[in-house]
Amino acid sequence: EIYTGLYSSAASDVYKRQPVSRMPRLPGLMKATSPKTGKIPCAAVASMFLARCCAKKLLRYSNTIPVQTAPFTTRVQVEPEENGMSLKVALVQMEPVWLNRNATLEKVIGKVEKAAANGARLAVFGEAMVPGYPFWPERTDGARFESDVQKDLFAIYAENAVDIEAGHLDVLSARAAELGIAVYLGMIEKTRSRGGFSLYACLVYISPEGRIGSAHRKLMPTYDERLVWSPGDGHGLRVHELDEFVVGGLNCWENWMPLPRAALYGQGENLHVAVWPGNVRNTEDITRFIARESRSFVVSVGGLMHADSIPENLPHAELIRSNAQGWLADGGSCLAGPDGNWLLEPQPGVENTWYADLSLETVARERQNFDPAGHYSRPDVTRLKVNRKRQKTVSFDD
Repeated sequence: EIYTGLYSSAASDVYKRQPVSRMPRLPGLMKATSPKTGKIPCAAVASMFLARCCAKKLLRYSNTIPVQTAPFTTRVQVEPEENGMSLKVALVQMEPVWLNRNATLEKVIGKVEKAAANGARLAVFGEAMVPGYPFWPERTDGARFESDVQKDLFAIYAENAVDIEAGHLDVLSARAAELGIAVYLGMIEKTRSRGGFSLYACLVYISPEGRIGSAHRKLMPTYDERLVWSPGDGHGLRVHELDEFVVGGLNCWENWMPLPRAALYGQGENLHVAVWPGNVRNTEDITRFIARESRSFVVSVGGLMHADSIPENLPHAELIRSNAQGWLADGGSCLAGPDGNWLLEPQPGVENTWYADLSLETVARERQNFDPAGHYSRPDVTRLKVNRKRQKTVSFDD
């Protein structure tokens, strides 16, 4: 079932049932052929045709329109198996209630509930989703020392950051346990063990049992992020068993770092999660590259943010808005298979959830000729050492 809910008789007239060899190439068209006829169902083709047209229109006007919520659900199917070796994943592309932790978490919980209702076992959200990405430094002279503007906005950001120890994720974790769904969520974390005000871009994994399996703090903030976020550590470089899959994840440009990727490969990862603040330019190259390198499924999920969504009551909102037009983050969520080919091409400018049924057999087929941590590795020649200790400034011997 692909792009369900879209149908047009006009498109159906254009795309009658035809053999696959004569069909035009449409993004995301995977194994939609009938097992009896070898032909593509008319409704599926019509839906794909319209979805492509809509995507082009959204891309053309992505700099002038506010965020739109797609009136349909998208599904991508990759040979679901009868032996239980498949996993349904939800790619949740949404806009936060910017710089409002509680309101954004409430929205996240609603998206998780809908994903679970559609049978997903894993829901993935973008980087810094709660309470949102820091879009202001590059638009407000962020490098100016002792700036009241930067101090004001940082104080609001810190107030709305997530403190796991304070229980800010308890409601989400409890709901995930009730629904039996795992969650990968990008968030901004603060912790009393590092003073309580330094902020970390954190990718947290919540298991289907509602336990926090890992909280990975981004190793190195990118460019002007360093004016707001602190460097993380290796404590969260962990993978998690989810049904028959082994899932791991990284934040944004960490995905370009070979050694953190290798740290996950070496733990048996076969489903890689890459989270982004949201832009097609970030996901269109690296997603397929990691999939091909790791011979794994790669889920890239980005967030959304439009200039019109900057809250009116935010201090210095007019200053930020005067240097912000259209999309600050346009999504770009996508999915690549273990052969490096697209299963879902980057999706810009629409708030939506895409579902994918992933087959572990597909991973096994691609690992036949290349397994980066297995038969194609040489641990007798090169090996990686990873420090996974949570970094603290003080320890006590009482």
